[in-house]
Amino acid sequence: MTHSTNSPTSRRHFLKNSSCVAAASAIASTAIHPVHAAENNTVRVALIGCGGRGTGATKNALSVENGPLQLVAMADVFDDRLQNSFKSISEALPEQEKINVPPERQFIGFNAYRHAIDCLSPGDVAIFATPPAFRWVHFTYAIEKGINVFMEKPIAVDGPTSRRMMALGKQAHEKNLKVGVGLMCRHCDARRELFDRIQAGEIGDLIALRAYRMAGLTGSAAVPPRPEEIAELHYQIRQFHGFLWLSGGAFSDFLIHNIDECCWMKDAWPVRAKGSGGRHYRGNDIDQNFDVYSVEFTYPDGTKLFLDGRTMPGCHGEFASYAHGSKGSAVISTAAHTPSKCRIYRGYNSKRKDLAWAFPQPEPNPYQLEWDRLIAAIREDTPHNEVQRGAEASLVTAMGRFACHTGQIVTYDDMLESDQELAPGVDKLTLDAPSPLRANPDGLYPVPNPGIITNSEYA
Repeated sequence: MTHSTNSPTSRRHFLKNSSCVAAASAIASTAIHPVHAAENNTVRVALIGCGGRGTGATKNALSVENGPLQLVAMADVFDDRLQNSFKSISEALPEQEKINVPPERQFIGFNAYRHAIDCLSPGDVAIFATPPAFRWVHFTYAIEKGINVFMEKPIAVDGPTSRRMMALGKQAHEKNLKVGVGLMCRHCDARRELFDRIQAGEIGDLIALRAYRMAGLTGSAAVPPRPEEIAELHYQIRQFHGFLWLSGGAFSDFLIHNIDECCWMKDAWPVRAKGSGGRHYRGNDIDQNFDVYSVEFTYPDGTKLFLDGRTMPGCHGEFASYAHGSKGSAVISTAAHTPSKCRIYRGYNSKRKDLAWAFPQPEPNPYQLEWDRLIAAIREDTPHNEVQRGAEASLVTAMGRFACHTGQIVTYDDMLESDQELAPGVDKLTLDAPSPLRANPDGLYPVPNPGIITNSEYA
């Protein structure tokens, strides 16, 4: 791999002022810490985790219009995923100057993230889109190297990793690193205006919120038996939505957006959760997920958020969030993440005649907006660190999951102070190591037993 020669010049300062200078002469750094000044103003990108979400995030990154970006390195534990991602990105963005990832900068294995990050210099960006269990490991190394980060949600799956990410977020802030977290609904212009209107009292006092993500089979939430020729650890990583240690399961990976957008509108995090759920029509699936989840979250003032999740084909489908106030109601999202089609009604029945406000269509894509704003912060050296909020959203989501899986009331402090880490020692994991979660002799994995196993999610 090749690197540009380091110099004491601030690359971030250079990026900020590149439109005003004719040449890359040495200038004094105005950043908190000196950073590398490349020979041009291109922000280089490394993709770590080449699944669908990582591929999509990279396409958004390379589509930013405020200055050039170039993909220079890719990393995954599976070569086929890396090659499929490389092909998809190359076909979507045929401009040759945007992609420069020769075979020597395509890295495979558990240490591949280090090699990919080592291809970058301060001022560049690493994308973390592996299963969330590895998020803190990769983030630690990026901070050490002074690299800006975009990481997918959730960024933690339990109390210990949430605390760890909060501490790492503070370290990133101290080093003036820019960090985006893939809760892209927070960058939705429609939701931003709706938030302002709710806070201004347009629907009165906010008294309740409802959220639904009810669909058929989603992602790898339902996992069939493992073929004998595939190693257990490899199989779990390929089907990571099915295993709690890797992703927090379907609950954490799929429901976090609805939870987060409702907490945004409330401008608070819940302090307690009670929930229920169960497994139905499972056949011979071996994952750890429930098919249905229902949670009542309580905010500090007693206001409730009622959440329903389901991944069962043939049932009523709904993917939306709503807010109810003392003077009216609001649609936070209508169908999936975008467009949100935010609206306010005079009343609670969402009748057209009662429509008080609607965000004009079409809406800017929040997946793109989150990248536009991250790169703008890098080039302009403005504050941009979403780690604390991302960690809190991940923690609150895990709180609801734990309540469903144990059948107990779980508080925010319970979850934050918990010492139960689902994947201890994940930073030492190797591809030929046994998985942190082992199958029973019958090939099945332990699943939650609410009311029977009450102090952990499974035995």
